[in-house]
Amino acid sequence: MTIKAPLGLPQVPTPAGNPPAAESIALGRRLFYDTSLSQDNSLSCASCHRPEFRFSDVRALSTGVGGKFGLRHAPTLVNVAYAPLLFWDGRAASLESQVLRPMSDPLEMNQTHEASVAKLKANPEYRVLFLRAFGTDEITIDRVENALASFERTIVCGDSAFDRYEYGGQKDALTAAQIRGLAAFTDAHKGNCAVCHTIGATNALFTDGKFHNTGEGISGEGEFTDLGRYDVTKLEADKGAFKTPTLRDVAVSGPYMHDGKLKTLKDVVDFYAGQGNSNPYLDKEMTTIRLTAGERGDLVEFMKSLSCELPENVGPPGGDKPK
Repeated sequence: MTIKAPLGLPQVPTPAGNPPAAESIALGRRLFYDTSLSQDNSLSCASCHRPEFRFSDVRALSTGVGGKFGLRHAPTLVNVAYAPLLFWDGRAASLESQVLRPMSDPLEMNQTHEASVAKLKANPEYRVLFLRAFGTDEITIDRVENALASFERTIVCGDSAFDRYEYGGQKDALTAAQIRGLAAFTDAHKGNCAVCHTIGATNALFTDGKFHNTGEGISGEGEFTDLGRYDVTKLEADKGAFKTPTLRDVAVSGPYMHDGKLKTLKDVVDFYAGQGNSNPYLDKEMTTIRLTAGERGDLVEFMKSLSCELPENVGPPGGDKPK
């Protein structure tokens, strides 16, 4: 099967070693919402990637098992299928290599993979689901990994008002303020946003998938509170650099930035208008931009036009579709 991409998105990439199938996607959906994958049976993947908030977290930092706090904000999973690297610092090269890490992370679900597999084996319903998905009822952590990744690839979001305006020929899909905001968004001397939150000729992911130091996450003493991509590459140029997040459904997936410090879209626009915080590794694209108060408001209105309907069958099994 293929995962249908809505208007404004390219074909959903899938690896040859884990092709999508209705049965493995259904299994992954069940696993995504299963709290037994945490040490004390209190948390699921959806506890921090909440479908009603576009698979992100309304908290700046998520709470793990035992009340421990994570180190970074839980980003949205919307359109995560297109991400070339995962996590804010890019330490995972595929969804398959990413999905299991929160389960064993002591600050998150804090459960060994062996314990998770043992719990799943003790549930006779899972034997049926694994049989349907993989042809035998053997339950392994590799199969858990593949099923979760397959499900997360279905969380695609397009066909927004912007897409209908830009790619669908519906020129009344955007308001006048949103059209002005789009102009500011793409103008290198205005918002200069599209330099990192890219828009293509036929589709738009609103991220370049790269890592940039925007000056966010600097302490009052001018020190990094998080070294970001540097922790992975050990390259000086990567200090304080974090992955560009998608802006799809951004109006309902706050708070923003890798530490969740900015609460509203207005805060984000104001931050960039102020050129972030100066530091030796500030990205060269963090140039002086000139936005009037009206243009800042227009940018916020434009980002609201990126809101879209999630597909069927991504909410809790047996539950309602996320709004």
